[in-house]
Amino acid sequence: MAGTGASPRPSSPSSPSSPPASRLARAEAFIWSTARVLEQRRFAYHFLAGESDAAADAVETALNAYGTEDDGYGHALEPDLRGPVSQPLHTGHALRVLDTIGRCSGRRADHVCRYLTAVSTPEGALPAVLPSQRGYPHAPFVPVVDDPPSELLATGPVVGLLHRNEVWHAWLFRATEFCWAAVDALKTSHPYEIEAAVAFLDGVPDRPRARAAADRLGRLVREQHLAVLDPARRDTYEVAPGYAPGEHHFPHDYAKAPESLACAWFTDEEMARSLDHLESEQQEDGGWPVNWRHWSPAVVLEARPLVTVEALRTLRAYGRPL
Repeated sequence: MAGTGASPRPSSPSSPSSPPASRLARAEAFIWSTARVLEQRRFAYHFLAGESDAAADAVETALNAYGTEDDGYGHALEPDLRGPVSQPLHTGHALRVLDTIGRCSGRRADHVCRYLTAVSTPEGALPAVLPSQRGYPHAPFVPVVDDPPSELLATGPVVGLLHRNEVWHAWLFRATEFCWAAVDALKTSHPYEIEAAVAFLDGVPDRPRARAAADRLGRLVREQHLAVLDPARRDTYEVAPGYAPGEHHFPHDYAKAPESLACAWFTDEEMARSLDHLESEQQEDGGWPVNWRHWSPAVVLEARPLVTVEALRTLRAYGRPL
C-alpha cells in the first residue's frame, strides 16, 4: 500500500529473459501472500534475519497471541483444532516453535509444565485432545472423547523437546517413563506415531537406550513399509489405515535433520531420493502442499505456509541449495 513506509519486498515476477527465481524467493512470495503472522515471523527468523535476537522476539510475540489463561495454547495454533480452548497438541506445536528459536527454557518452560501437569492423565502423560474441544470445529479424524487416553503422539515430542533444552520439572519424570514404555511396546505402528517416538528419542538423556530403541524402530519402519524408499514407486506403497489417499511418509519425514537417530535407518541413496522428492513438491505458487486429509479450506490455507517453512528447514539442514 502506497505511503505506508513499508520496506520493499520481492519485485514482480521476473521477465522471460531473467533467470528463474530461486526456491527460497518463490517460497518467500508465497509466505507473504498467504501465511499467518506467526509463519511470516518464523520465515523471517530462519531465512531473512540471520536468526537474530530481534527476529526471535518477533516470533515469540506472534506466538504469544495463541496463549490461553491456563498457560497453554489454543486459537487454532495447530490448524486442525479450531476454537479458543487450549489443547496439548497446540502446546506441543508451541514448544517446537520455541525450540527452533532457542527460547524453550526458563520461566516460559515452567509455565508450560504447569499446564502439562494440569491436563495430564492419571498415568502422568498427555492425551492428544481434551473434551473441551467438543463444541468447536475440529478435523473429523481427531476423536474427542470424555476420558481421553494417554498418547505417545502427544507426549513424546513434548518430553523430547523439554529434555533437549535441559528443562527439569517434576512433570517430566512420569511422562518420560510413559514414553519409554510406549516406545518399547511398539510392535506395529503408523507414521505419525513413529515421528513422535523419534522426537522423544532424539531428546531424551539416556543416549545408549535411545539408540537401541531407535535401531529397533528403524527395523519396524522398513519391515512394515512405513517409509517410501523410492518416490518413483510410491503408488505401490499402502498408506496407513485412516490416512488420506497419497498420505505417504518419506525418510526425511522421520529424519528431519542429519543428527536425528532416524537418519541411520536409511541409506545415503534413499535419503537423497527423499530430499529430491521434497524439492520436487514445491508448487507453482512457491509453497509446499498439505498431504493429509483436507476437511476445511481455511485449514489448508493456514497449514501450507507451516509445511513450507518446515520443508525449507529440512532441505537446508541437509545442505540442499535454496
